[in-house]
Amino acid sequence: MRAFEYLSASSVREAVEALAARNGRARVLAGGTDLIVQLREGRREVDLVVDIKAIPEANRLEFDLQTGLLVGAAVPCYRMVGFLNAAGIYPGLAAAAGLVGGTQIQGRATLGGNLCNASPAADTIPALIVHRAACLITGPQGERELPAEDFCTGPGQTALQPGEFLLALRLPPEPEGFGAHYVRFTPRNEMDIAVAGAGASLRLAGSPARIIEARVALGAVAPTPLLVREAGASLVGKAPTLEAFEEAGRLAREAARPIDDMRGTAAQRRHLSGVLVRRALETAYQRASRGGDA
Repeated sequence: MRAFEYLSASSVREAVEALAARNGRARVLAGGTDLIVQLREGRREVDLVVDIKAIPEANRLEFDLQTGLLVGAAVPCYRMVGFLNAAGIYPGLAAAAGLVGGTQIQGRATLGGNLCNASPAADTIPALIVHRAACLITGPQGERELPAEDFCTGPGQTALQPGEFLLALRLPPEPEGFGAHYVRFTPRNEMDIAVAGAGASLRLAGSPARIIEARVALGAVAPTPLLVREAGASLVGKAPTLEAFEEAGRLAREAARPIDDMRGTAAQRRHLSGVLVRRALETAYQRASRGGDA
């Protein structure tokens, strides 16, 4: 591991100034479960690591019926998942975040760090996308928001500009008749990377029920987690039937841009995209029908 400086920032301003001064040679440390491994293995070199765990705004975990959920970038997964499960809110996000590593990793890894690592196979990003999450970014030019689907620009690459860092994530309130879910395929049940993953959300209204909003997102089948707008649009105005879900799955399969690697073939991933989208939609529908509890 190459030597680097370490700073435990106590304020947003201190972190921004330190990051901006190093002209791209500094990185933020939240949980560190990805960054420390990358530094140790020589896959990333930095002059400065800025620890944000002492910044109050990065540790906020709040829910309000009017404004929704706010998760600071330094909040560990175990704390967030426990909070969501106890409150019975955002079960799709809780399911995805609960898949990030094992118990020890959960104690350190953060939702913000998982997003900033920008792995195409990240489990939490499709869930954030279907929940319409906004990334709250701060930097030398002030604060800005970016939809989660626009945050990752390539494998390991993000839309963050020099001196910027992700401070928090905001998810809007779940409206009446809303349901969401994330599902993945892995060779093993635990502590594995997704061969393919899918998130889905929908909102029901009327009697008989019709889908008035829908979102579909894929993971591990493209250079970045992918919002499949065509699949979501295909569901709007339809009854929540298996045929409608299968059609959305077909559109997701067509949108996938997978590769062959040691974990799976492109053909397998493309097939899984359709299957997983259908399954995610089925569970999202069940949750929407039961008021989110499923």
